[in-house]
Order: sequence, then structure tokens, then C-alpha cells
Amino acid sequence: MKVRTRFAPSPTGYMHIGNLRTALYAYLFAKHEKGSFILRIEDTDQKRFVEGATEVIYNTLKQTGLIHDEGPDKDKGYGPYVQSERKEIYKEYAEKLVKKGHAYYCFCSNHEDTSSEDAEETTQTFGYNRKCRNLSKEEVEKNLKEGKRYVIRQKMPLDGTTTFHDEVYGDITVENSSLDDQILLKSDGMPTYNFANVVDDHLMKISHVIRGKEYISSTPKYQLLYQAFGWKPPKTVHLSTIMGQNPDGTVSKLSKRHGSVSFANLVDEGYLVDAIINYIALLGWSPKMEREVFSLPELVKLFNLDGIVKTNAIFDYKKLDWFNAIYIQQMTHEDFIAYSQKYIANLPDYLQQKWEFASTLAQSRINKFSDIVPMFKFLDEYKDFDLELFENKKNKLDKQSSKEILCDLIDILKNIEDWSVQNLNQIIQDYTMLKEYKIGKTMWPIRIAVTGEVITPGGGAEMLYLLGKEESVKRITKQIQRLS
Repeated sequence: MKVRTRFAPSPTGYMHIGNLRTALYAYLFAKHEKGSFILRIEDTDQKRFVEGATEVIYNTLKQTGLIHDEGPDKDKGYGPYVQSERKEIYKEYAEKLVKKGHAYYCFCSNHEDTSSEDAEETTQTFGYNRKCRNLSKEEVEKNLKEGKRYVIRQKMPLDGTTTFHDEVYGDITVENSSLDDQILLKSDGMPTYNFANVVDDHLMKISHVIRGKEYISSTPKYQLLYQAFGWKPPKTVHLSTIMGQNPDGTVSKLSKRHGSVSFANLVDEGYLVDAIINYIALLGWSPKMEREVFSLPELVKLFNLDGIVKTNAIFDYKKLDWFNAIYIQQMTHEDFIAYSQKYIANLPDYLQQKWEFASTLAQSRINKFSDIVPMFKFLDEYKDFDLELFENKKNKLDKQSSKEILCDLIDILKNIEDWSVQNLNQIIQDYTMLKEYKIGKTMWPIRIAVTGEVITPGGGAEMLYLLGKEESVKRITKQIQRLS
């Protein structure tokens, strides 16, 4: 049996991290097994359709390298791959079920019909009273002839059990009496999600359905549909839920209150695509080795269903930062400079002009590209600071000794013309050797004087260079006056 998996998103807005993980696992499994990865757009719920959302799906798959073999733009014979274009197909198969006695026409008005026609992804049982389940053939034909609005419902068994096997959670059994007679075809002729996905998965020869575990409770209904049609159901692979950390330490399903939960927002914040994919791959799957950093081809080679875990995954931004920092440090410096351009627009002009150098300080220190501006922000927020910062026990410095070093250096710095990092470092080292100091003793008061910060993305010479001669001399002069 050739492996055929599908990613079937609804065009309802951004690409959620959970959806992206589903696409990733479906892609990895298909490619690991030398199979096909199919894209299907599930837009049966037109009320939730968002203009431009389909393009977001295409762009995300392209950016991440999860290239589909079949889809709306790559029809290989099983299309259309957009559900709204398959309306007549669903009607045909719904009517087949009616003829076989596994479904029925329901003419109930809204106040008698307590179920929701639009609940395409819900797992809730609404408790329809089955009023139309046993209408006579004559009553049905009369209502149809009169043009009464109807839906088509699945006729669930009233007793017994339904069992299905999941590749992750094993055998699952439910009482048929707990299953509602769900709507298959809505009154506007569109199918519900619960019906369309079964018909499409069969006709598109899907071998493995990979989806979130929230669909486990609906799967018995799908199994009964497969049985009613006489079709062999695909294997199911249900994935654990991705959780987010709440401020009080508890966890709940990942949502916007936990931060950026869409792929686009993470990219905008400066997370690299490869780092995002690497991290998401490990949210519910384990390669069973200590190593954690993998390229997409390496993930394809390693991925198997045995590595999928049952326990819920917690989306940890600190862990994502760790991954991203590794990928940033692995970039060539030329690529880093090119990628960083859209993130440095808010840096002051003098830093943008010296970005080729400043970027060398940033690349080894940032976790994501949006960290760049905050990293250098302190240079423009220079203000009077506590003079106690000049005191440093490790370097045997107090305010007086710091002042003496600054006084010595200010005269030298005022008169140099070559304001390069190399020359500034050499001048400071020469002075340090002359005084028989350790380099830290000289650098400390310089960095404090020009930045007012204990921790900076570079040493004293680097900060002098970035600020420029005029501003550096001005700041050191001011601190000498304060220390006096």
C-alpha cells in the first residue's frame, strides 16, 4: 500500500502552530515512506472563510519546504482539491447512504432541530431527537415534492459499540447510543466537515489520516460511515495537544494569550523558518536520541510513527529561542546581514551606517532578530546613572581610580584621527601595558562612562567605535566632571 497523507486546512485566517505541526508530520511521514503528500482546502464552512487565507496556506507550505505533491494547483487526477468545488460529489454520496438505509432526510425546523448544521469541527453531541428518522417513504417524497428544506443525517446504530484502532492511542471503543445522528449534508447542499473528510479521504486514496486528538471523539462516526459505504478506512494517527504556559504556572491549550501562535507572527518576530520547523517537530514526537537540532531532510530520514508521544506538548518560547540562536549563529555573516535589514530600520542612523560591524556583535548574542533594536537601545537612552557603577572589586577599581583612568585616556582619545575598533583597542592596550594594569581595569571605566551599563554587546573599544569620536569624548568628559 502506497502511503498517501493529506493536510486539509480550513482557509479561516493565519496558520496556527498546531496546524503547521499537523502538516509537518503528514509531510515527514509521507516522504519517509516514499509516499505522496496531498493538500486539500476544506472550505465547507463558508461563514468562516477569510479572504486571502488560501494564499497564506500556500505561502506557508512554500516557506517551510513542505511541498505538496497534489493539490488545487497540482491536480494529479483526484481533484478538485477544494471542497466547495466538490459539492455535487457529496450530494451524490449522501443520497447513496439514504438509499442504503444508513442516512435519512430531516425536515425539522430550527426550533425542533437542536443540532447545529455549521458545527463542522465540534466534538459536542447536541442530542437531536431523531423526529424524522422513521418517516415513511411517502412522507419523505411528499416533503421533497413540496420543496421543504432538509438536511441529510447519518442514521447511527442505537445499540452495540464501535471500535477503531489508532496508531498512537491503540484501540478505542464507544457506545453507539452516545452518538448523535449527525448532519452529513446541510440545507444549502454543502457537506459538513464530518462527512466531507470521509468521502474525500476515500476518493483521494488517503492511507493515513494525521490530525489532532480532538477528533478522536468524532472518529467512531467516521468509521460507521466507512462501514456504511463498504470502504476500507485509512489508518488514523491522532496527535497530542500543544499547550501554552499560563502566568500562574498552569497550562492550557495554546492560544493568542500565550503570545505569537501563528507561523507568520513568529517569522515577523525574527524566528528563522528552519528553527521553527525543527522545534515544532519535537512537540509531540521524539527521535529517541539526545541530539535535538535537525534539518528538514534529516527529519524526513528519522521520522516514524513510533516516535509520536501521547503526552501533551508545552510550547516553550525559551526553548524556541535556544533553537533559533543556534540557527542564527550557523548563518554566514553575509546572510545574517541580509536577513537583518528589515529589523534595523528603527536603529539610529549612526548604528545603521556601522551595521556591518555592529552585526558581528549581534549575531552571537541575539535569540531572534527582533532582539536587535532592544540590544542597542541603551546607547540612545544614555542618562545620569549611579556613580557606584565605576566601582569594581574584581578590577580593584573605585570612583577615584576610575576617574584617573578616564582622565588619562580622554587626552589621548581627543587627539586620535583613526577611530577604528582596531586602533582604539591598540591605544587602550598600549595604555594598559604602560600602567601595568590588566585590560579589564582599563576597559571597565570606559564602558561605564560611555554607556552607563554593566553589560553591553561588546567591550569598551567597540562601544567607543559605535558611538563615534564626538559623542564618546562628550560622554567621558561628562562622567569625569561628575566624578569630580
